[in-house]
Amino acid sequence: MHDMHRNALTLSRFILAQQTLHRNQDLSILFTSIELACKVIASAVRRAGLTGLYGLDGSTNVTGDEVKKLDVLSNDIFMNSMQFSTKIAVMVSEEIEEPIIVEPPSDTGTHYCIAFDPLDGSSNIDCNVSTGTIFAIYEKSHGCTGTVKDILRPGNELAAAGYCMYGSSTQLVLTWGDGVHAFTLDPTIGAFMLSHENIRIPENPKTIYSVNEGNYGKWDQATKAFVDECKMKDKPYTARYVGSMVSDVHRTLLYGGIYMYPADTKSRKGKLRLLYEGSPMSFIVEQAGGKSTTGTQRVLDLVPTSIHERCPIYIGCARDVDRVMELYQAFGPSKKAKPTTTTQ
Repeated sequence: MHDMHRNALTLSRFILAQQTLHRNQDLSILFTSIELACKVIASAVRRAGLTGLYGLDGSTNVTGDEVKKLDVLSNDIFMNSMQFSTKIAVMVSEEIEEPIIVEPPSDTGTHYCIAFDPLDGSSNIDCNVSTGTIFAIYEKSHGCTGTVKDILRPGNELAAAGYCMYGSSTQLVLTWGDGVHAFTLDPTIGAFMLSHENIRIPENPKTIYSVNEGNYGKWDQATKAFVDECKMKDKPYTARYVGSMVSDVHRTLLYGGIYMYPADTKSRKGKLRLLYEGSPMSFIVEQAGGKSTTGTQRVLDLVPTSIHERCPIYIGCARDVDRVMELYQAFGPSKKAKPTTTTQ
């Protein structure tokens, strides 16, 4: 038998071994509920073509995007799992316009607030592109019923964050502020097994840039300058763009490089949502030694004023994110000079 099965380190066993979580049993229980939700969503995604779950639901979500049938199902699965965990006081979902205040059945101890995108990348689900679930967890204020104020907080106050990617394998990536760990679902035993412990962006990161370059004409000068530099180097960067944030950030986490979704003349505040996309992904990448910025400000320092607020994001290895910030300093809003190119 393979060594992995002789000493199988499941997600539950790994969490039990973490001293930082021994002092917080509630968070450990919450991870168990998240694990279950991700397993059920993964199963639904795998069987979508056979069970009639491809295609549109016929409605639009709070951000105006068309809703897929799998969006609705994934949202229901995740919400139900969180509610019955008894550890969640406030929930925010991409698919629901208002925050959901959960009344606990009894005083079950410390409660948390969670913001989540139940099925990131679902616009491409019909062509079998990888999708994922993203979540951000905050600790609720003690001694009171949860309110929206408990979750309208900057990412630097996150208790935990993670994402589950439904690709060629199902991988759950977690951080609770003590490094980043990945667990791969073993379908033969139905358990998430530790596959990547203490993930760090490589010290010699690959030269990859990831962005929807179809929006080039709508970008500001700094973003155009960075992409021009990537393409005009003696050894150009490789362009990789899946269109699912989970997939693009996961690759960036393991290989290095940069993922970008900048603001532009059409989406002046960016397109990605701060609470359940920008903040949790930034927390994960920073825990792995990377950086995340809007171009001028650290994403984790942004304080949301509404639950579906958007933000521009440049996220990845320090080499590339630092260069973006340098270009934002050079190309202020009033500066229209042509970008310079460098060689590598």
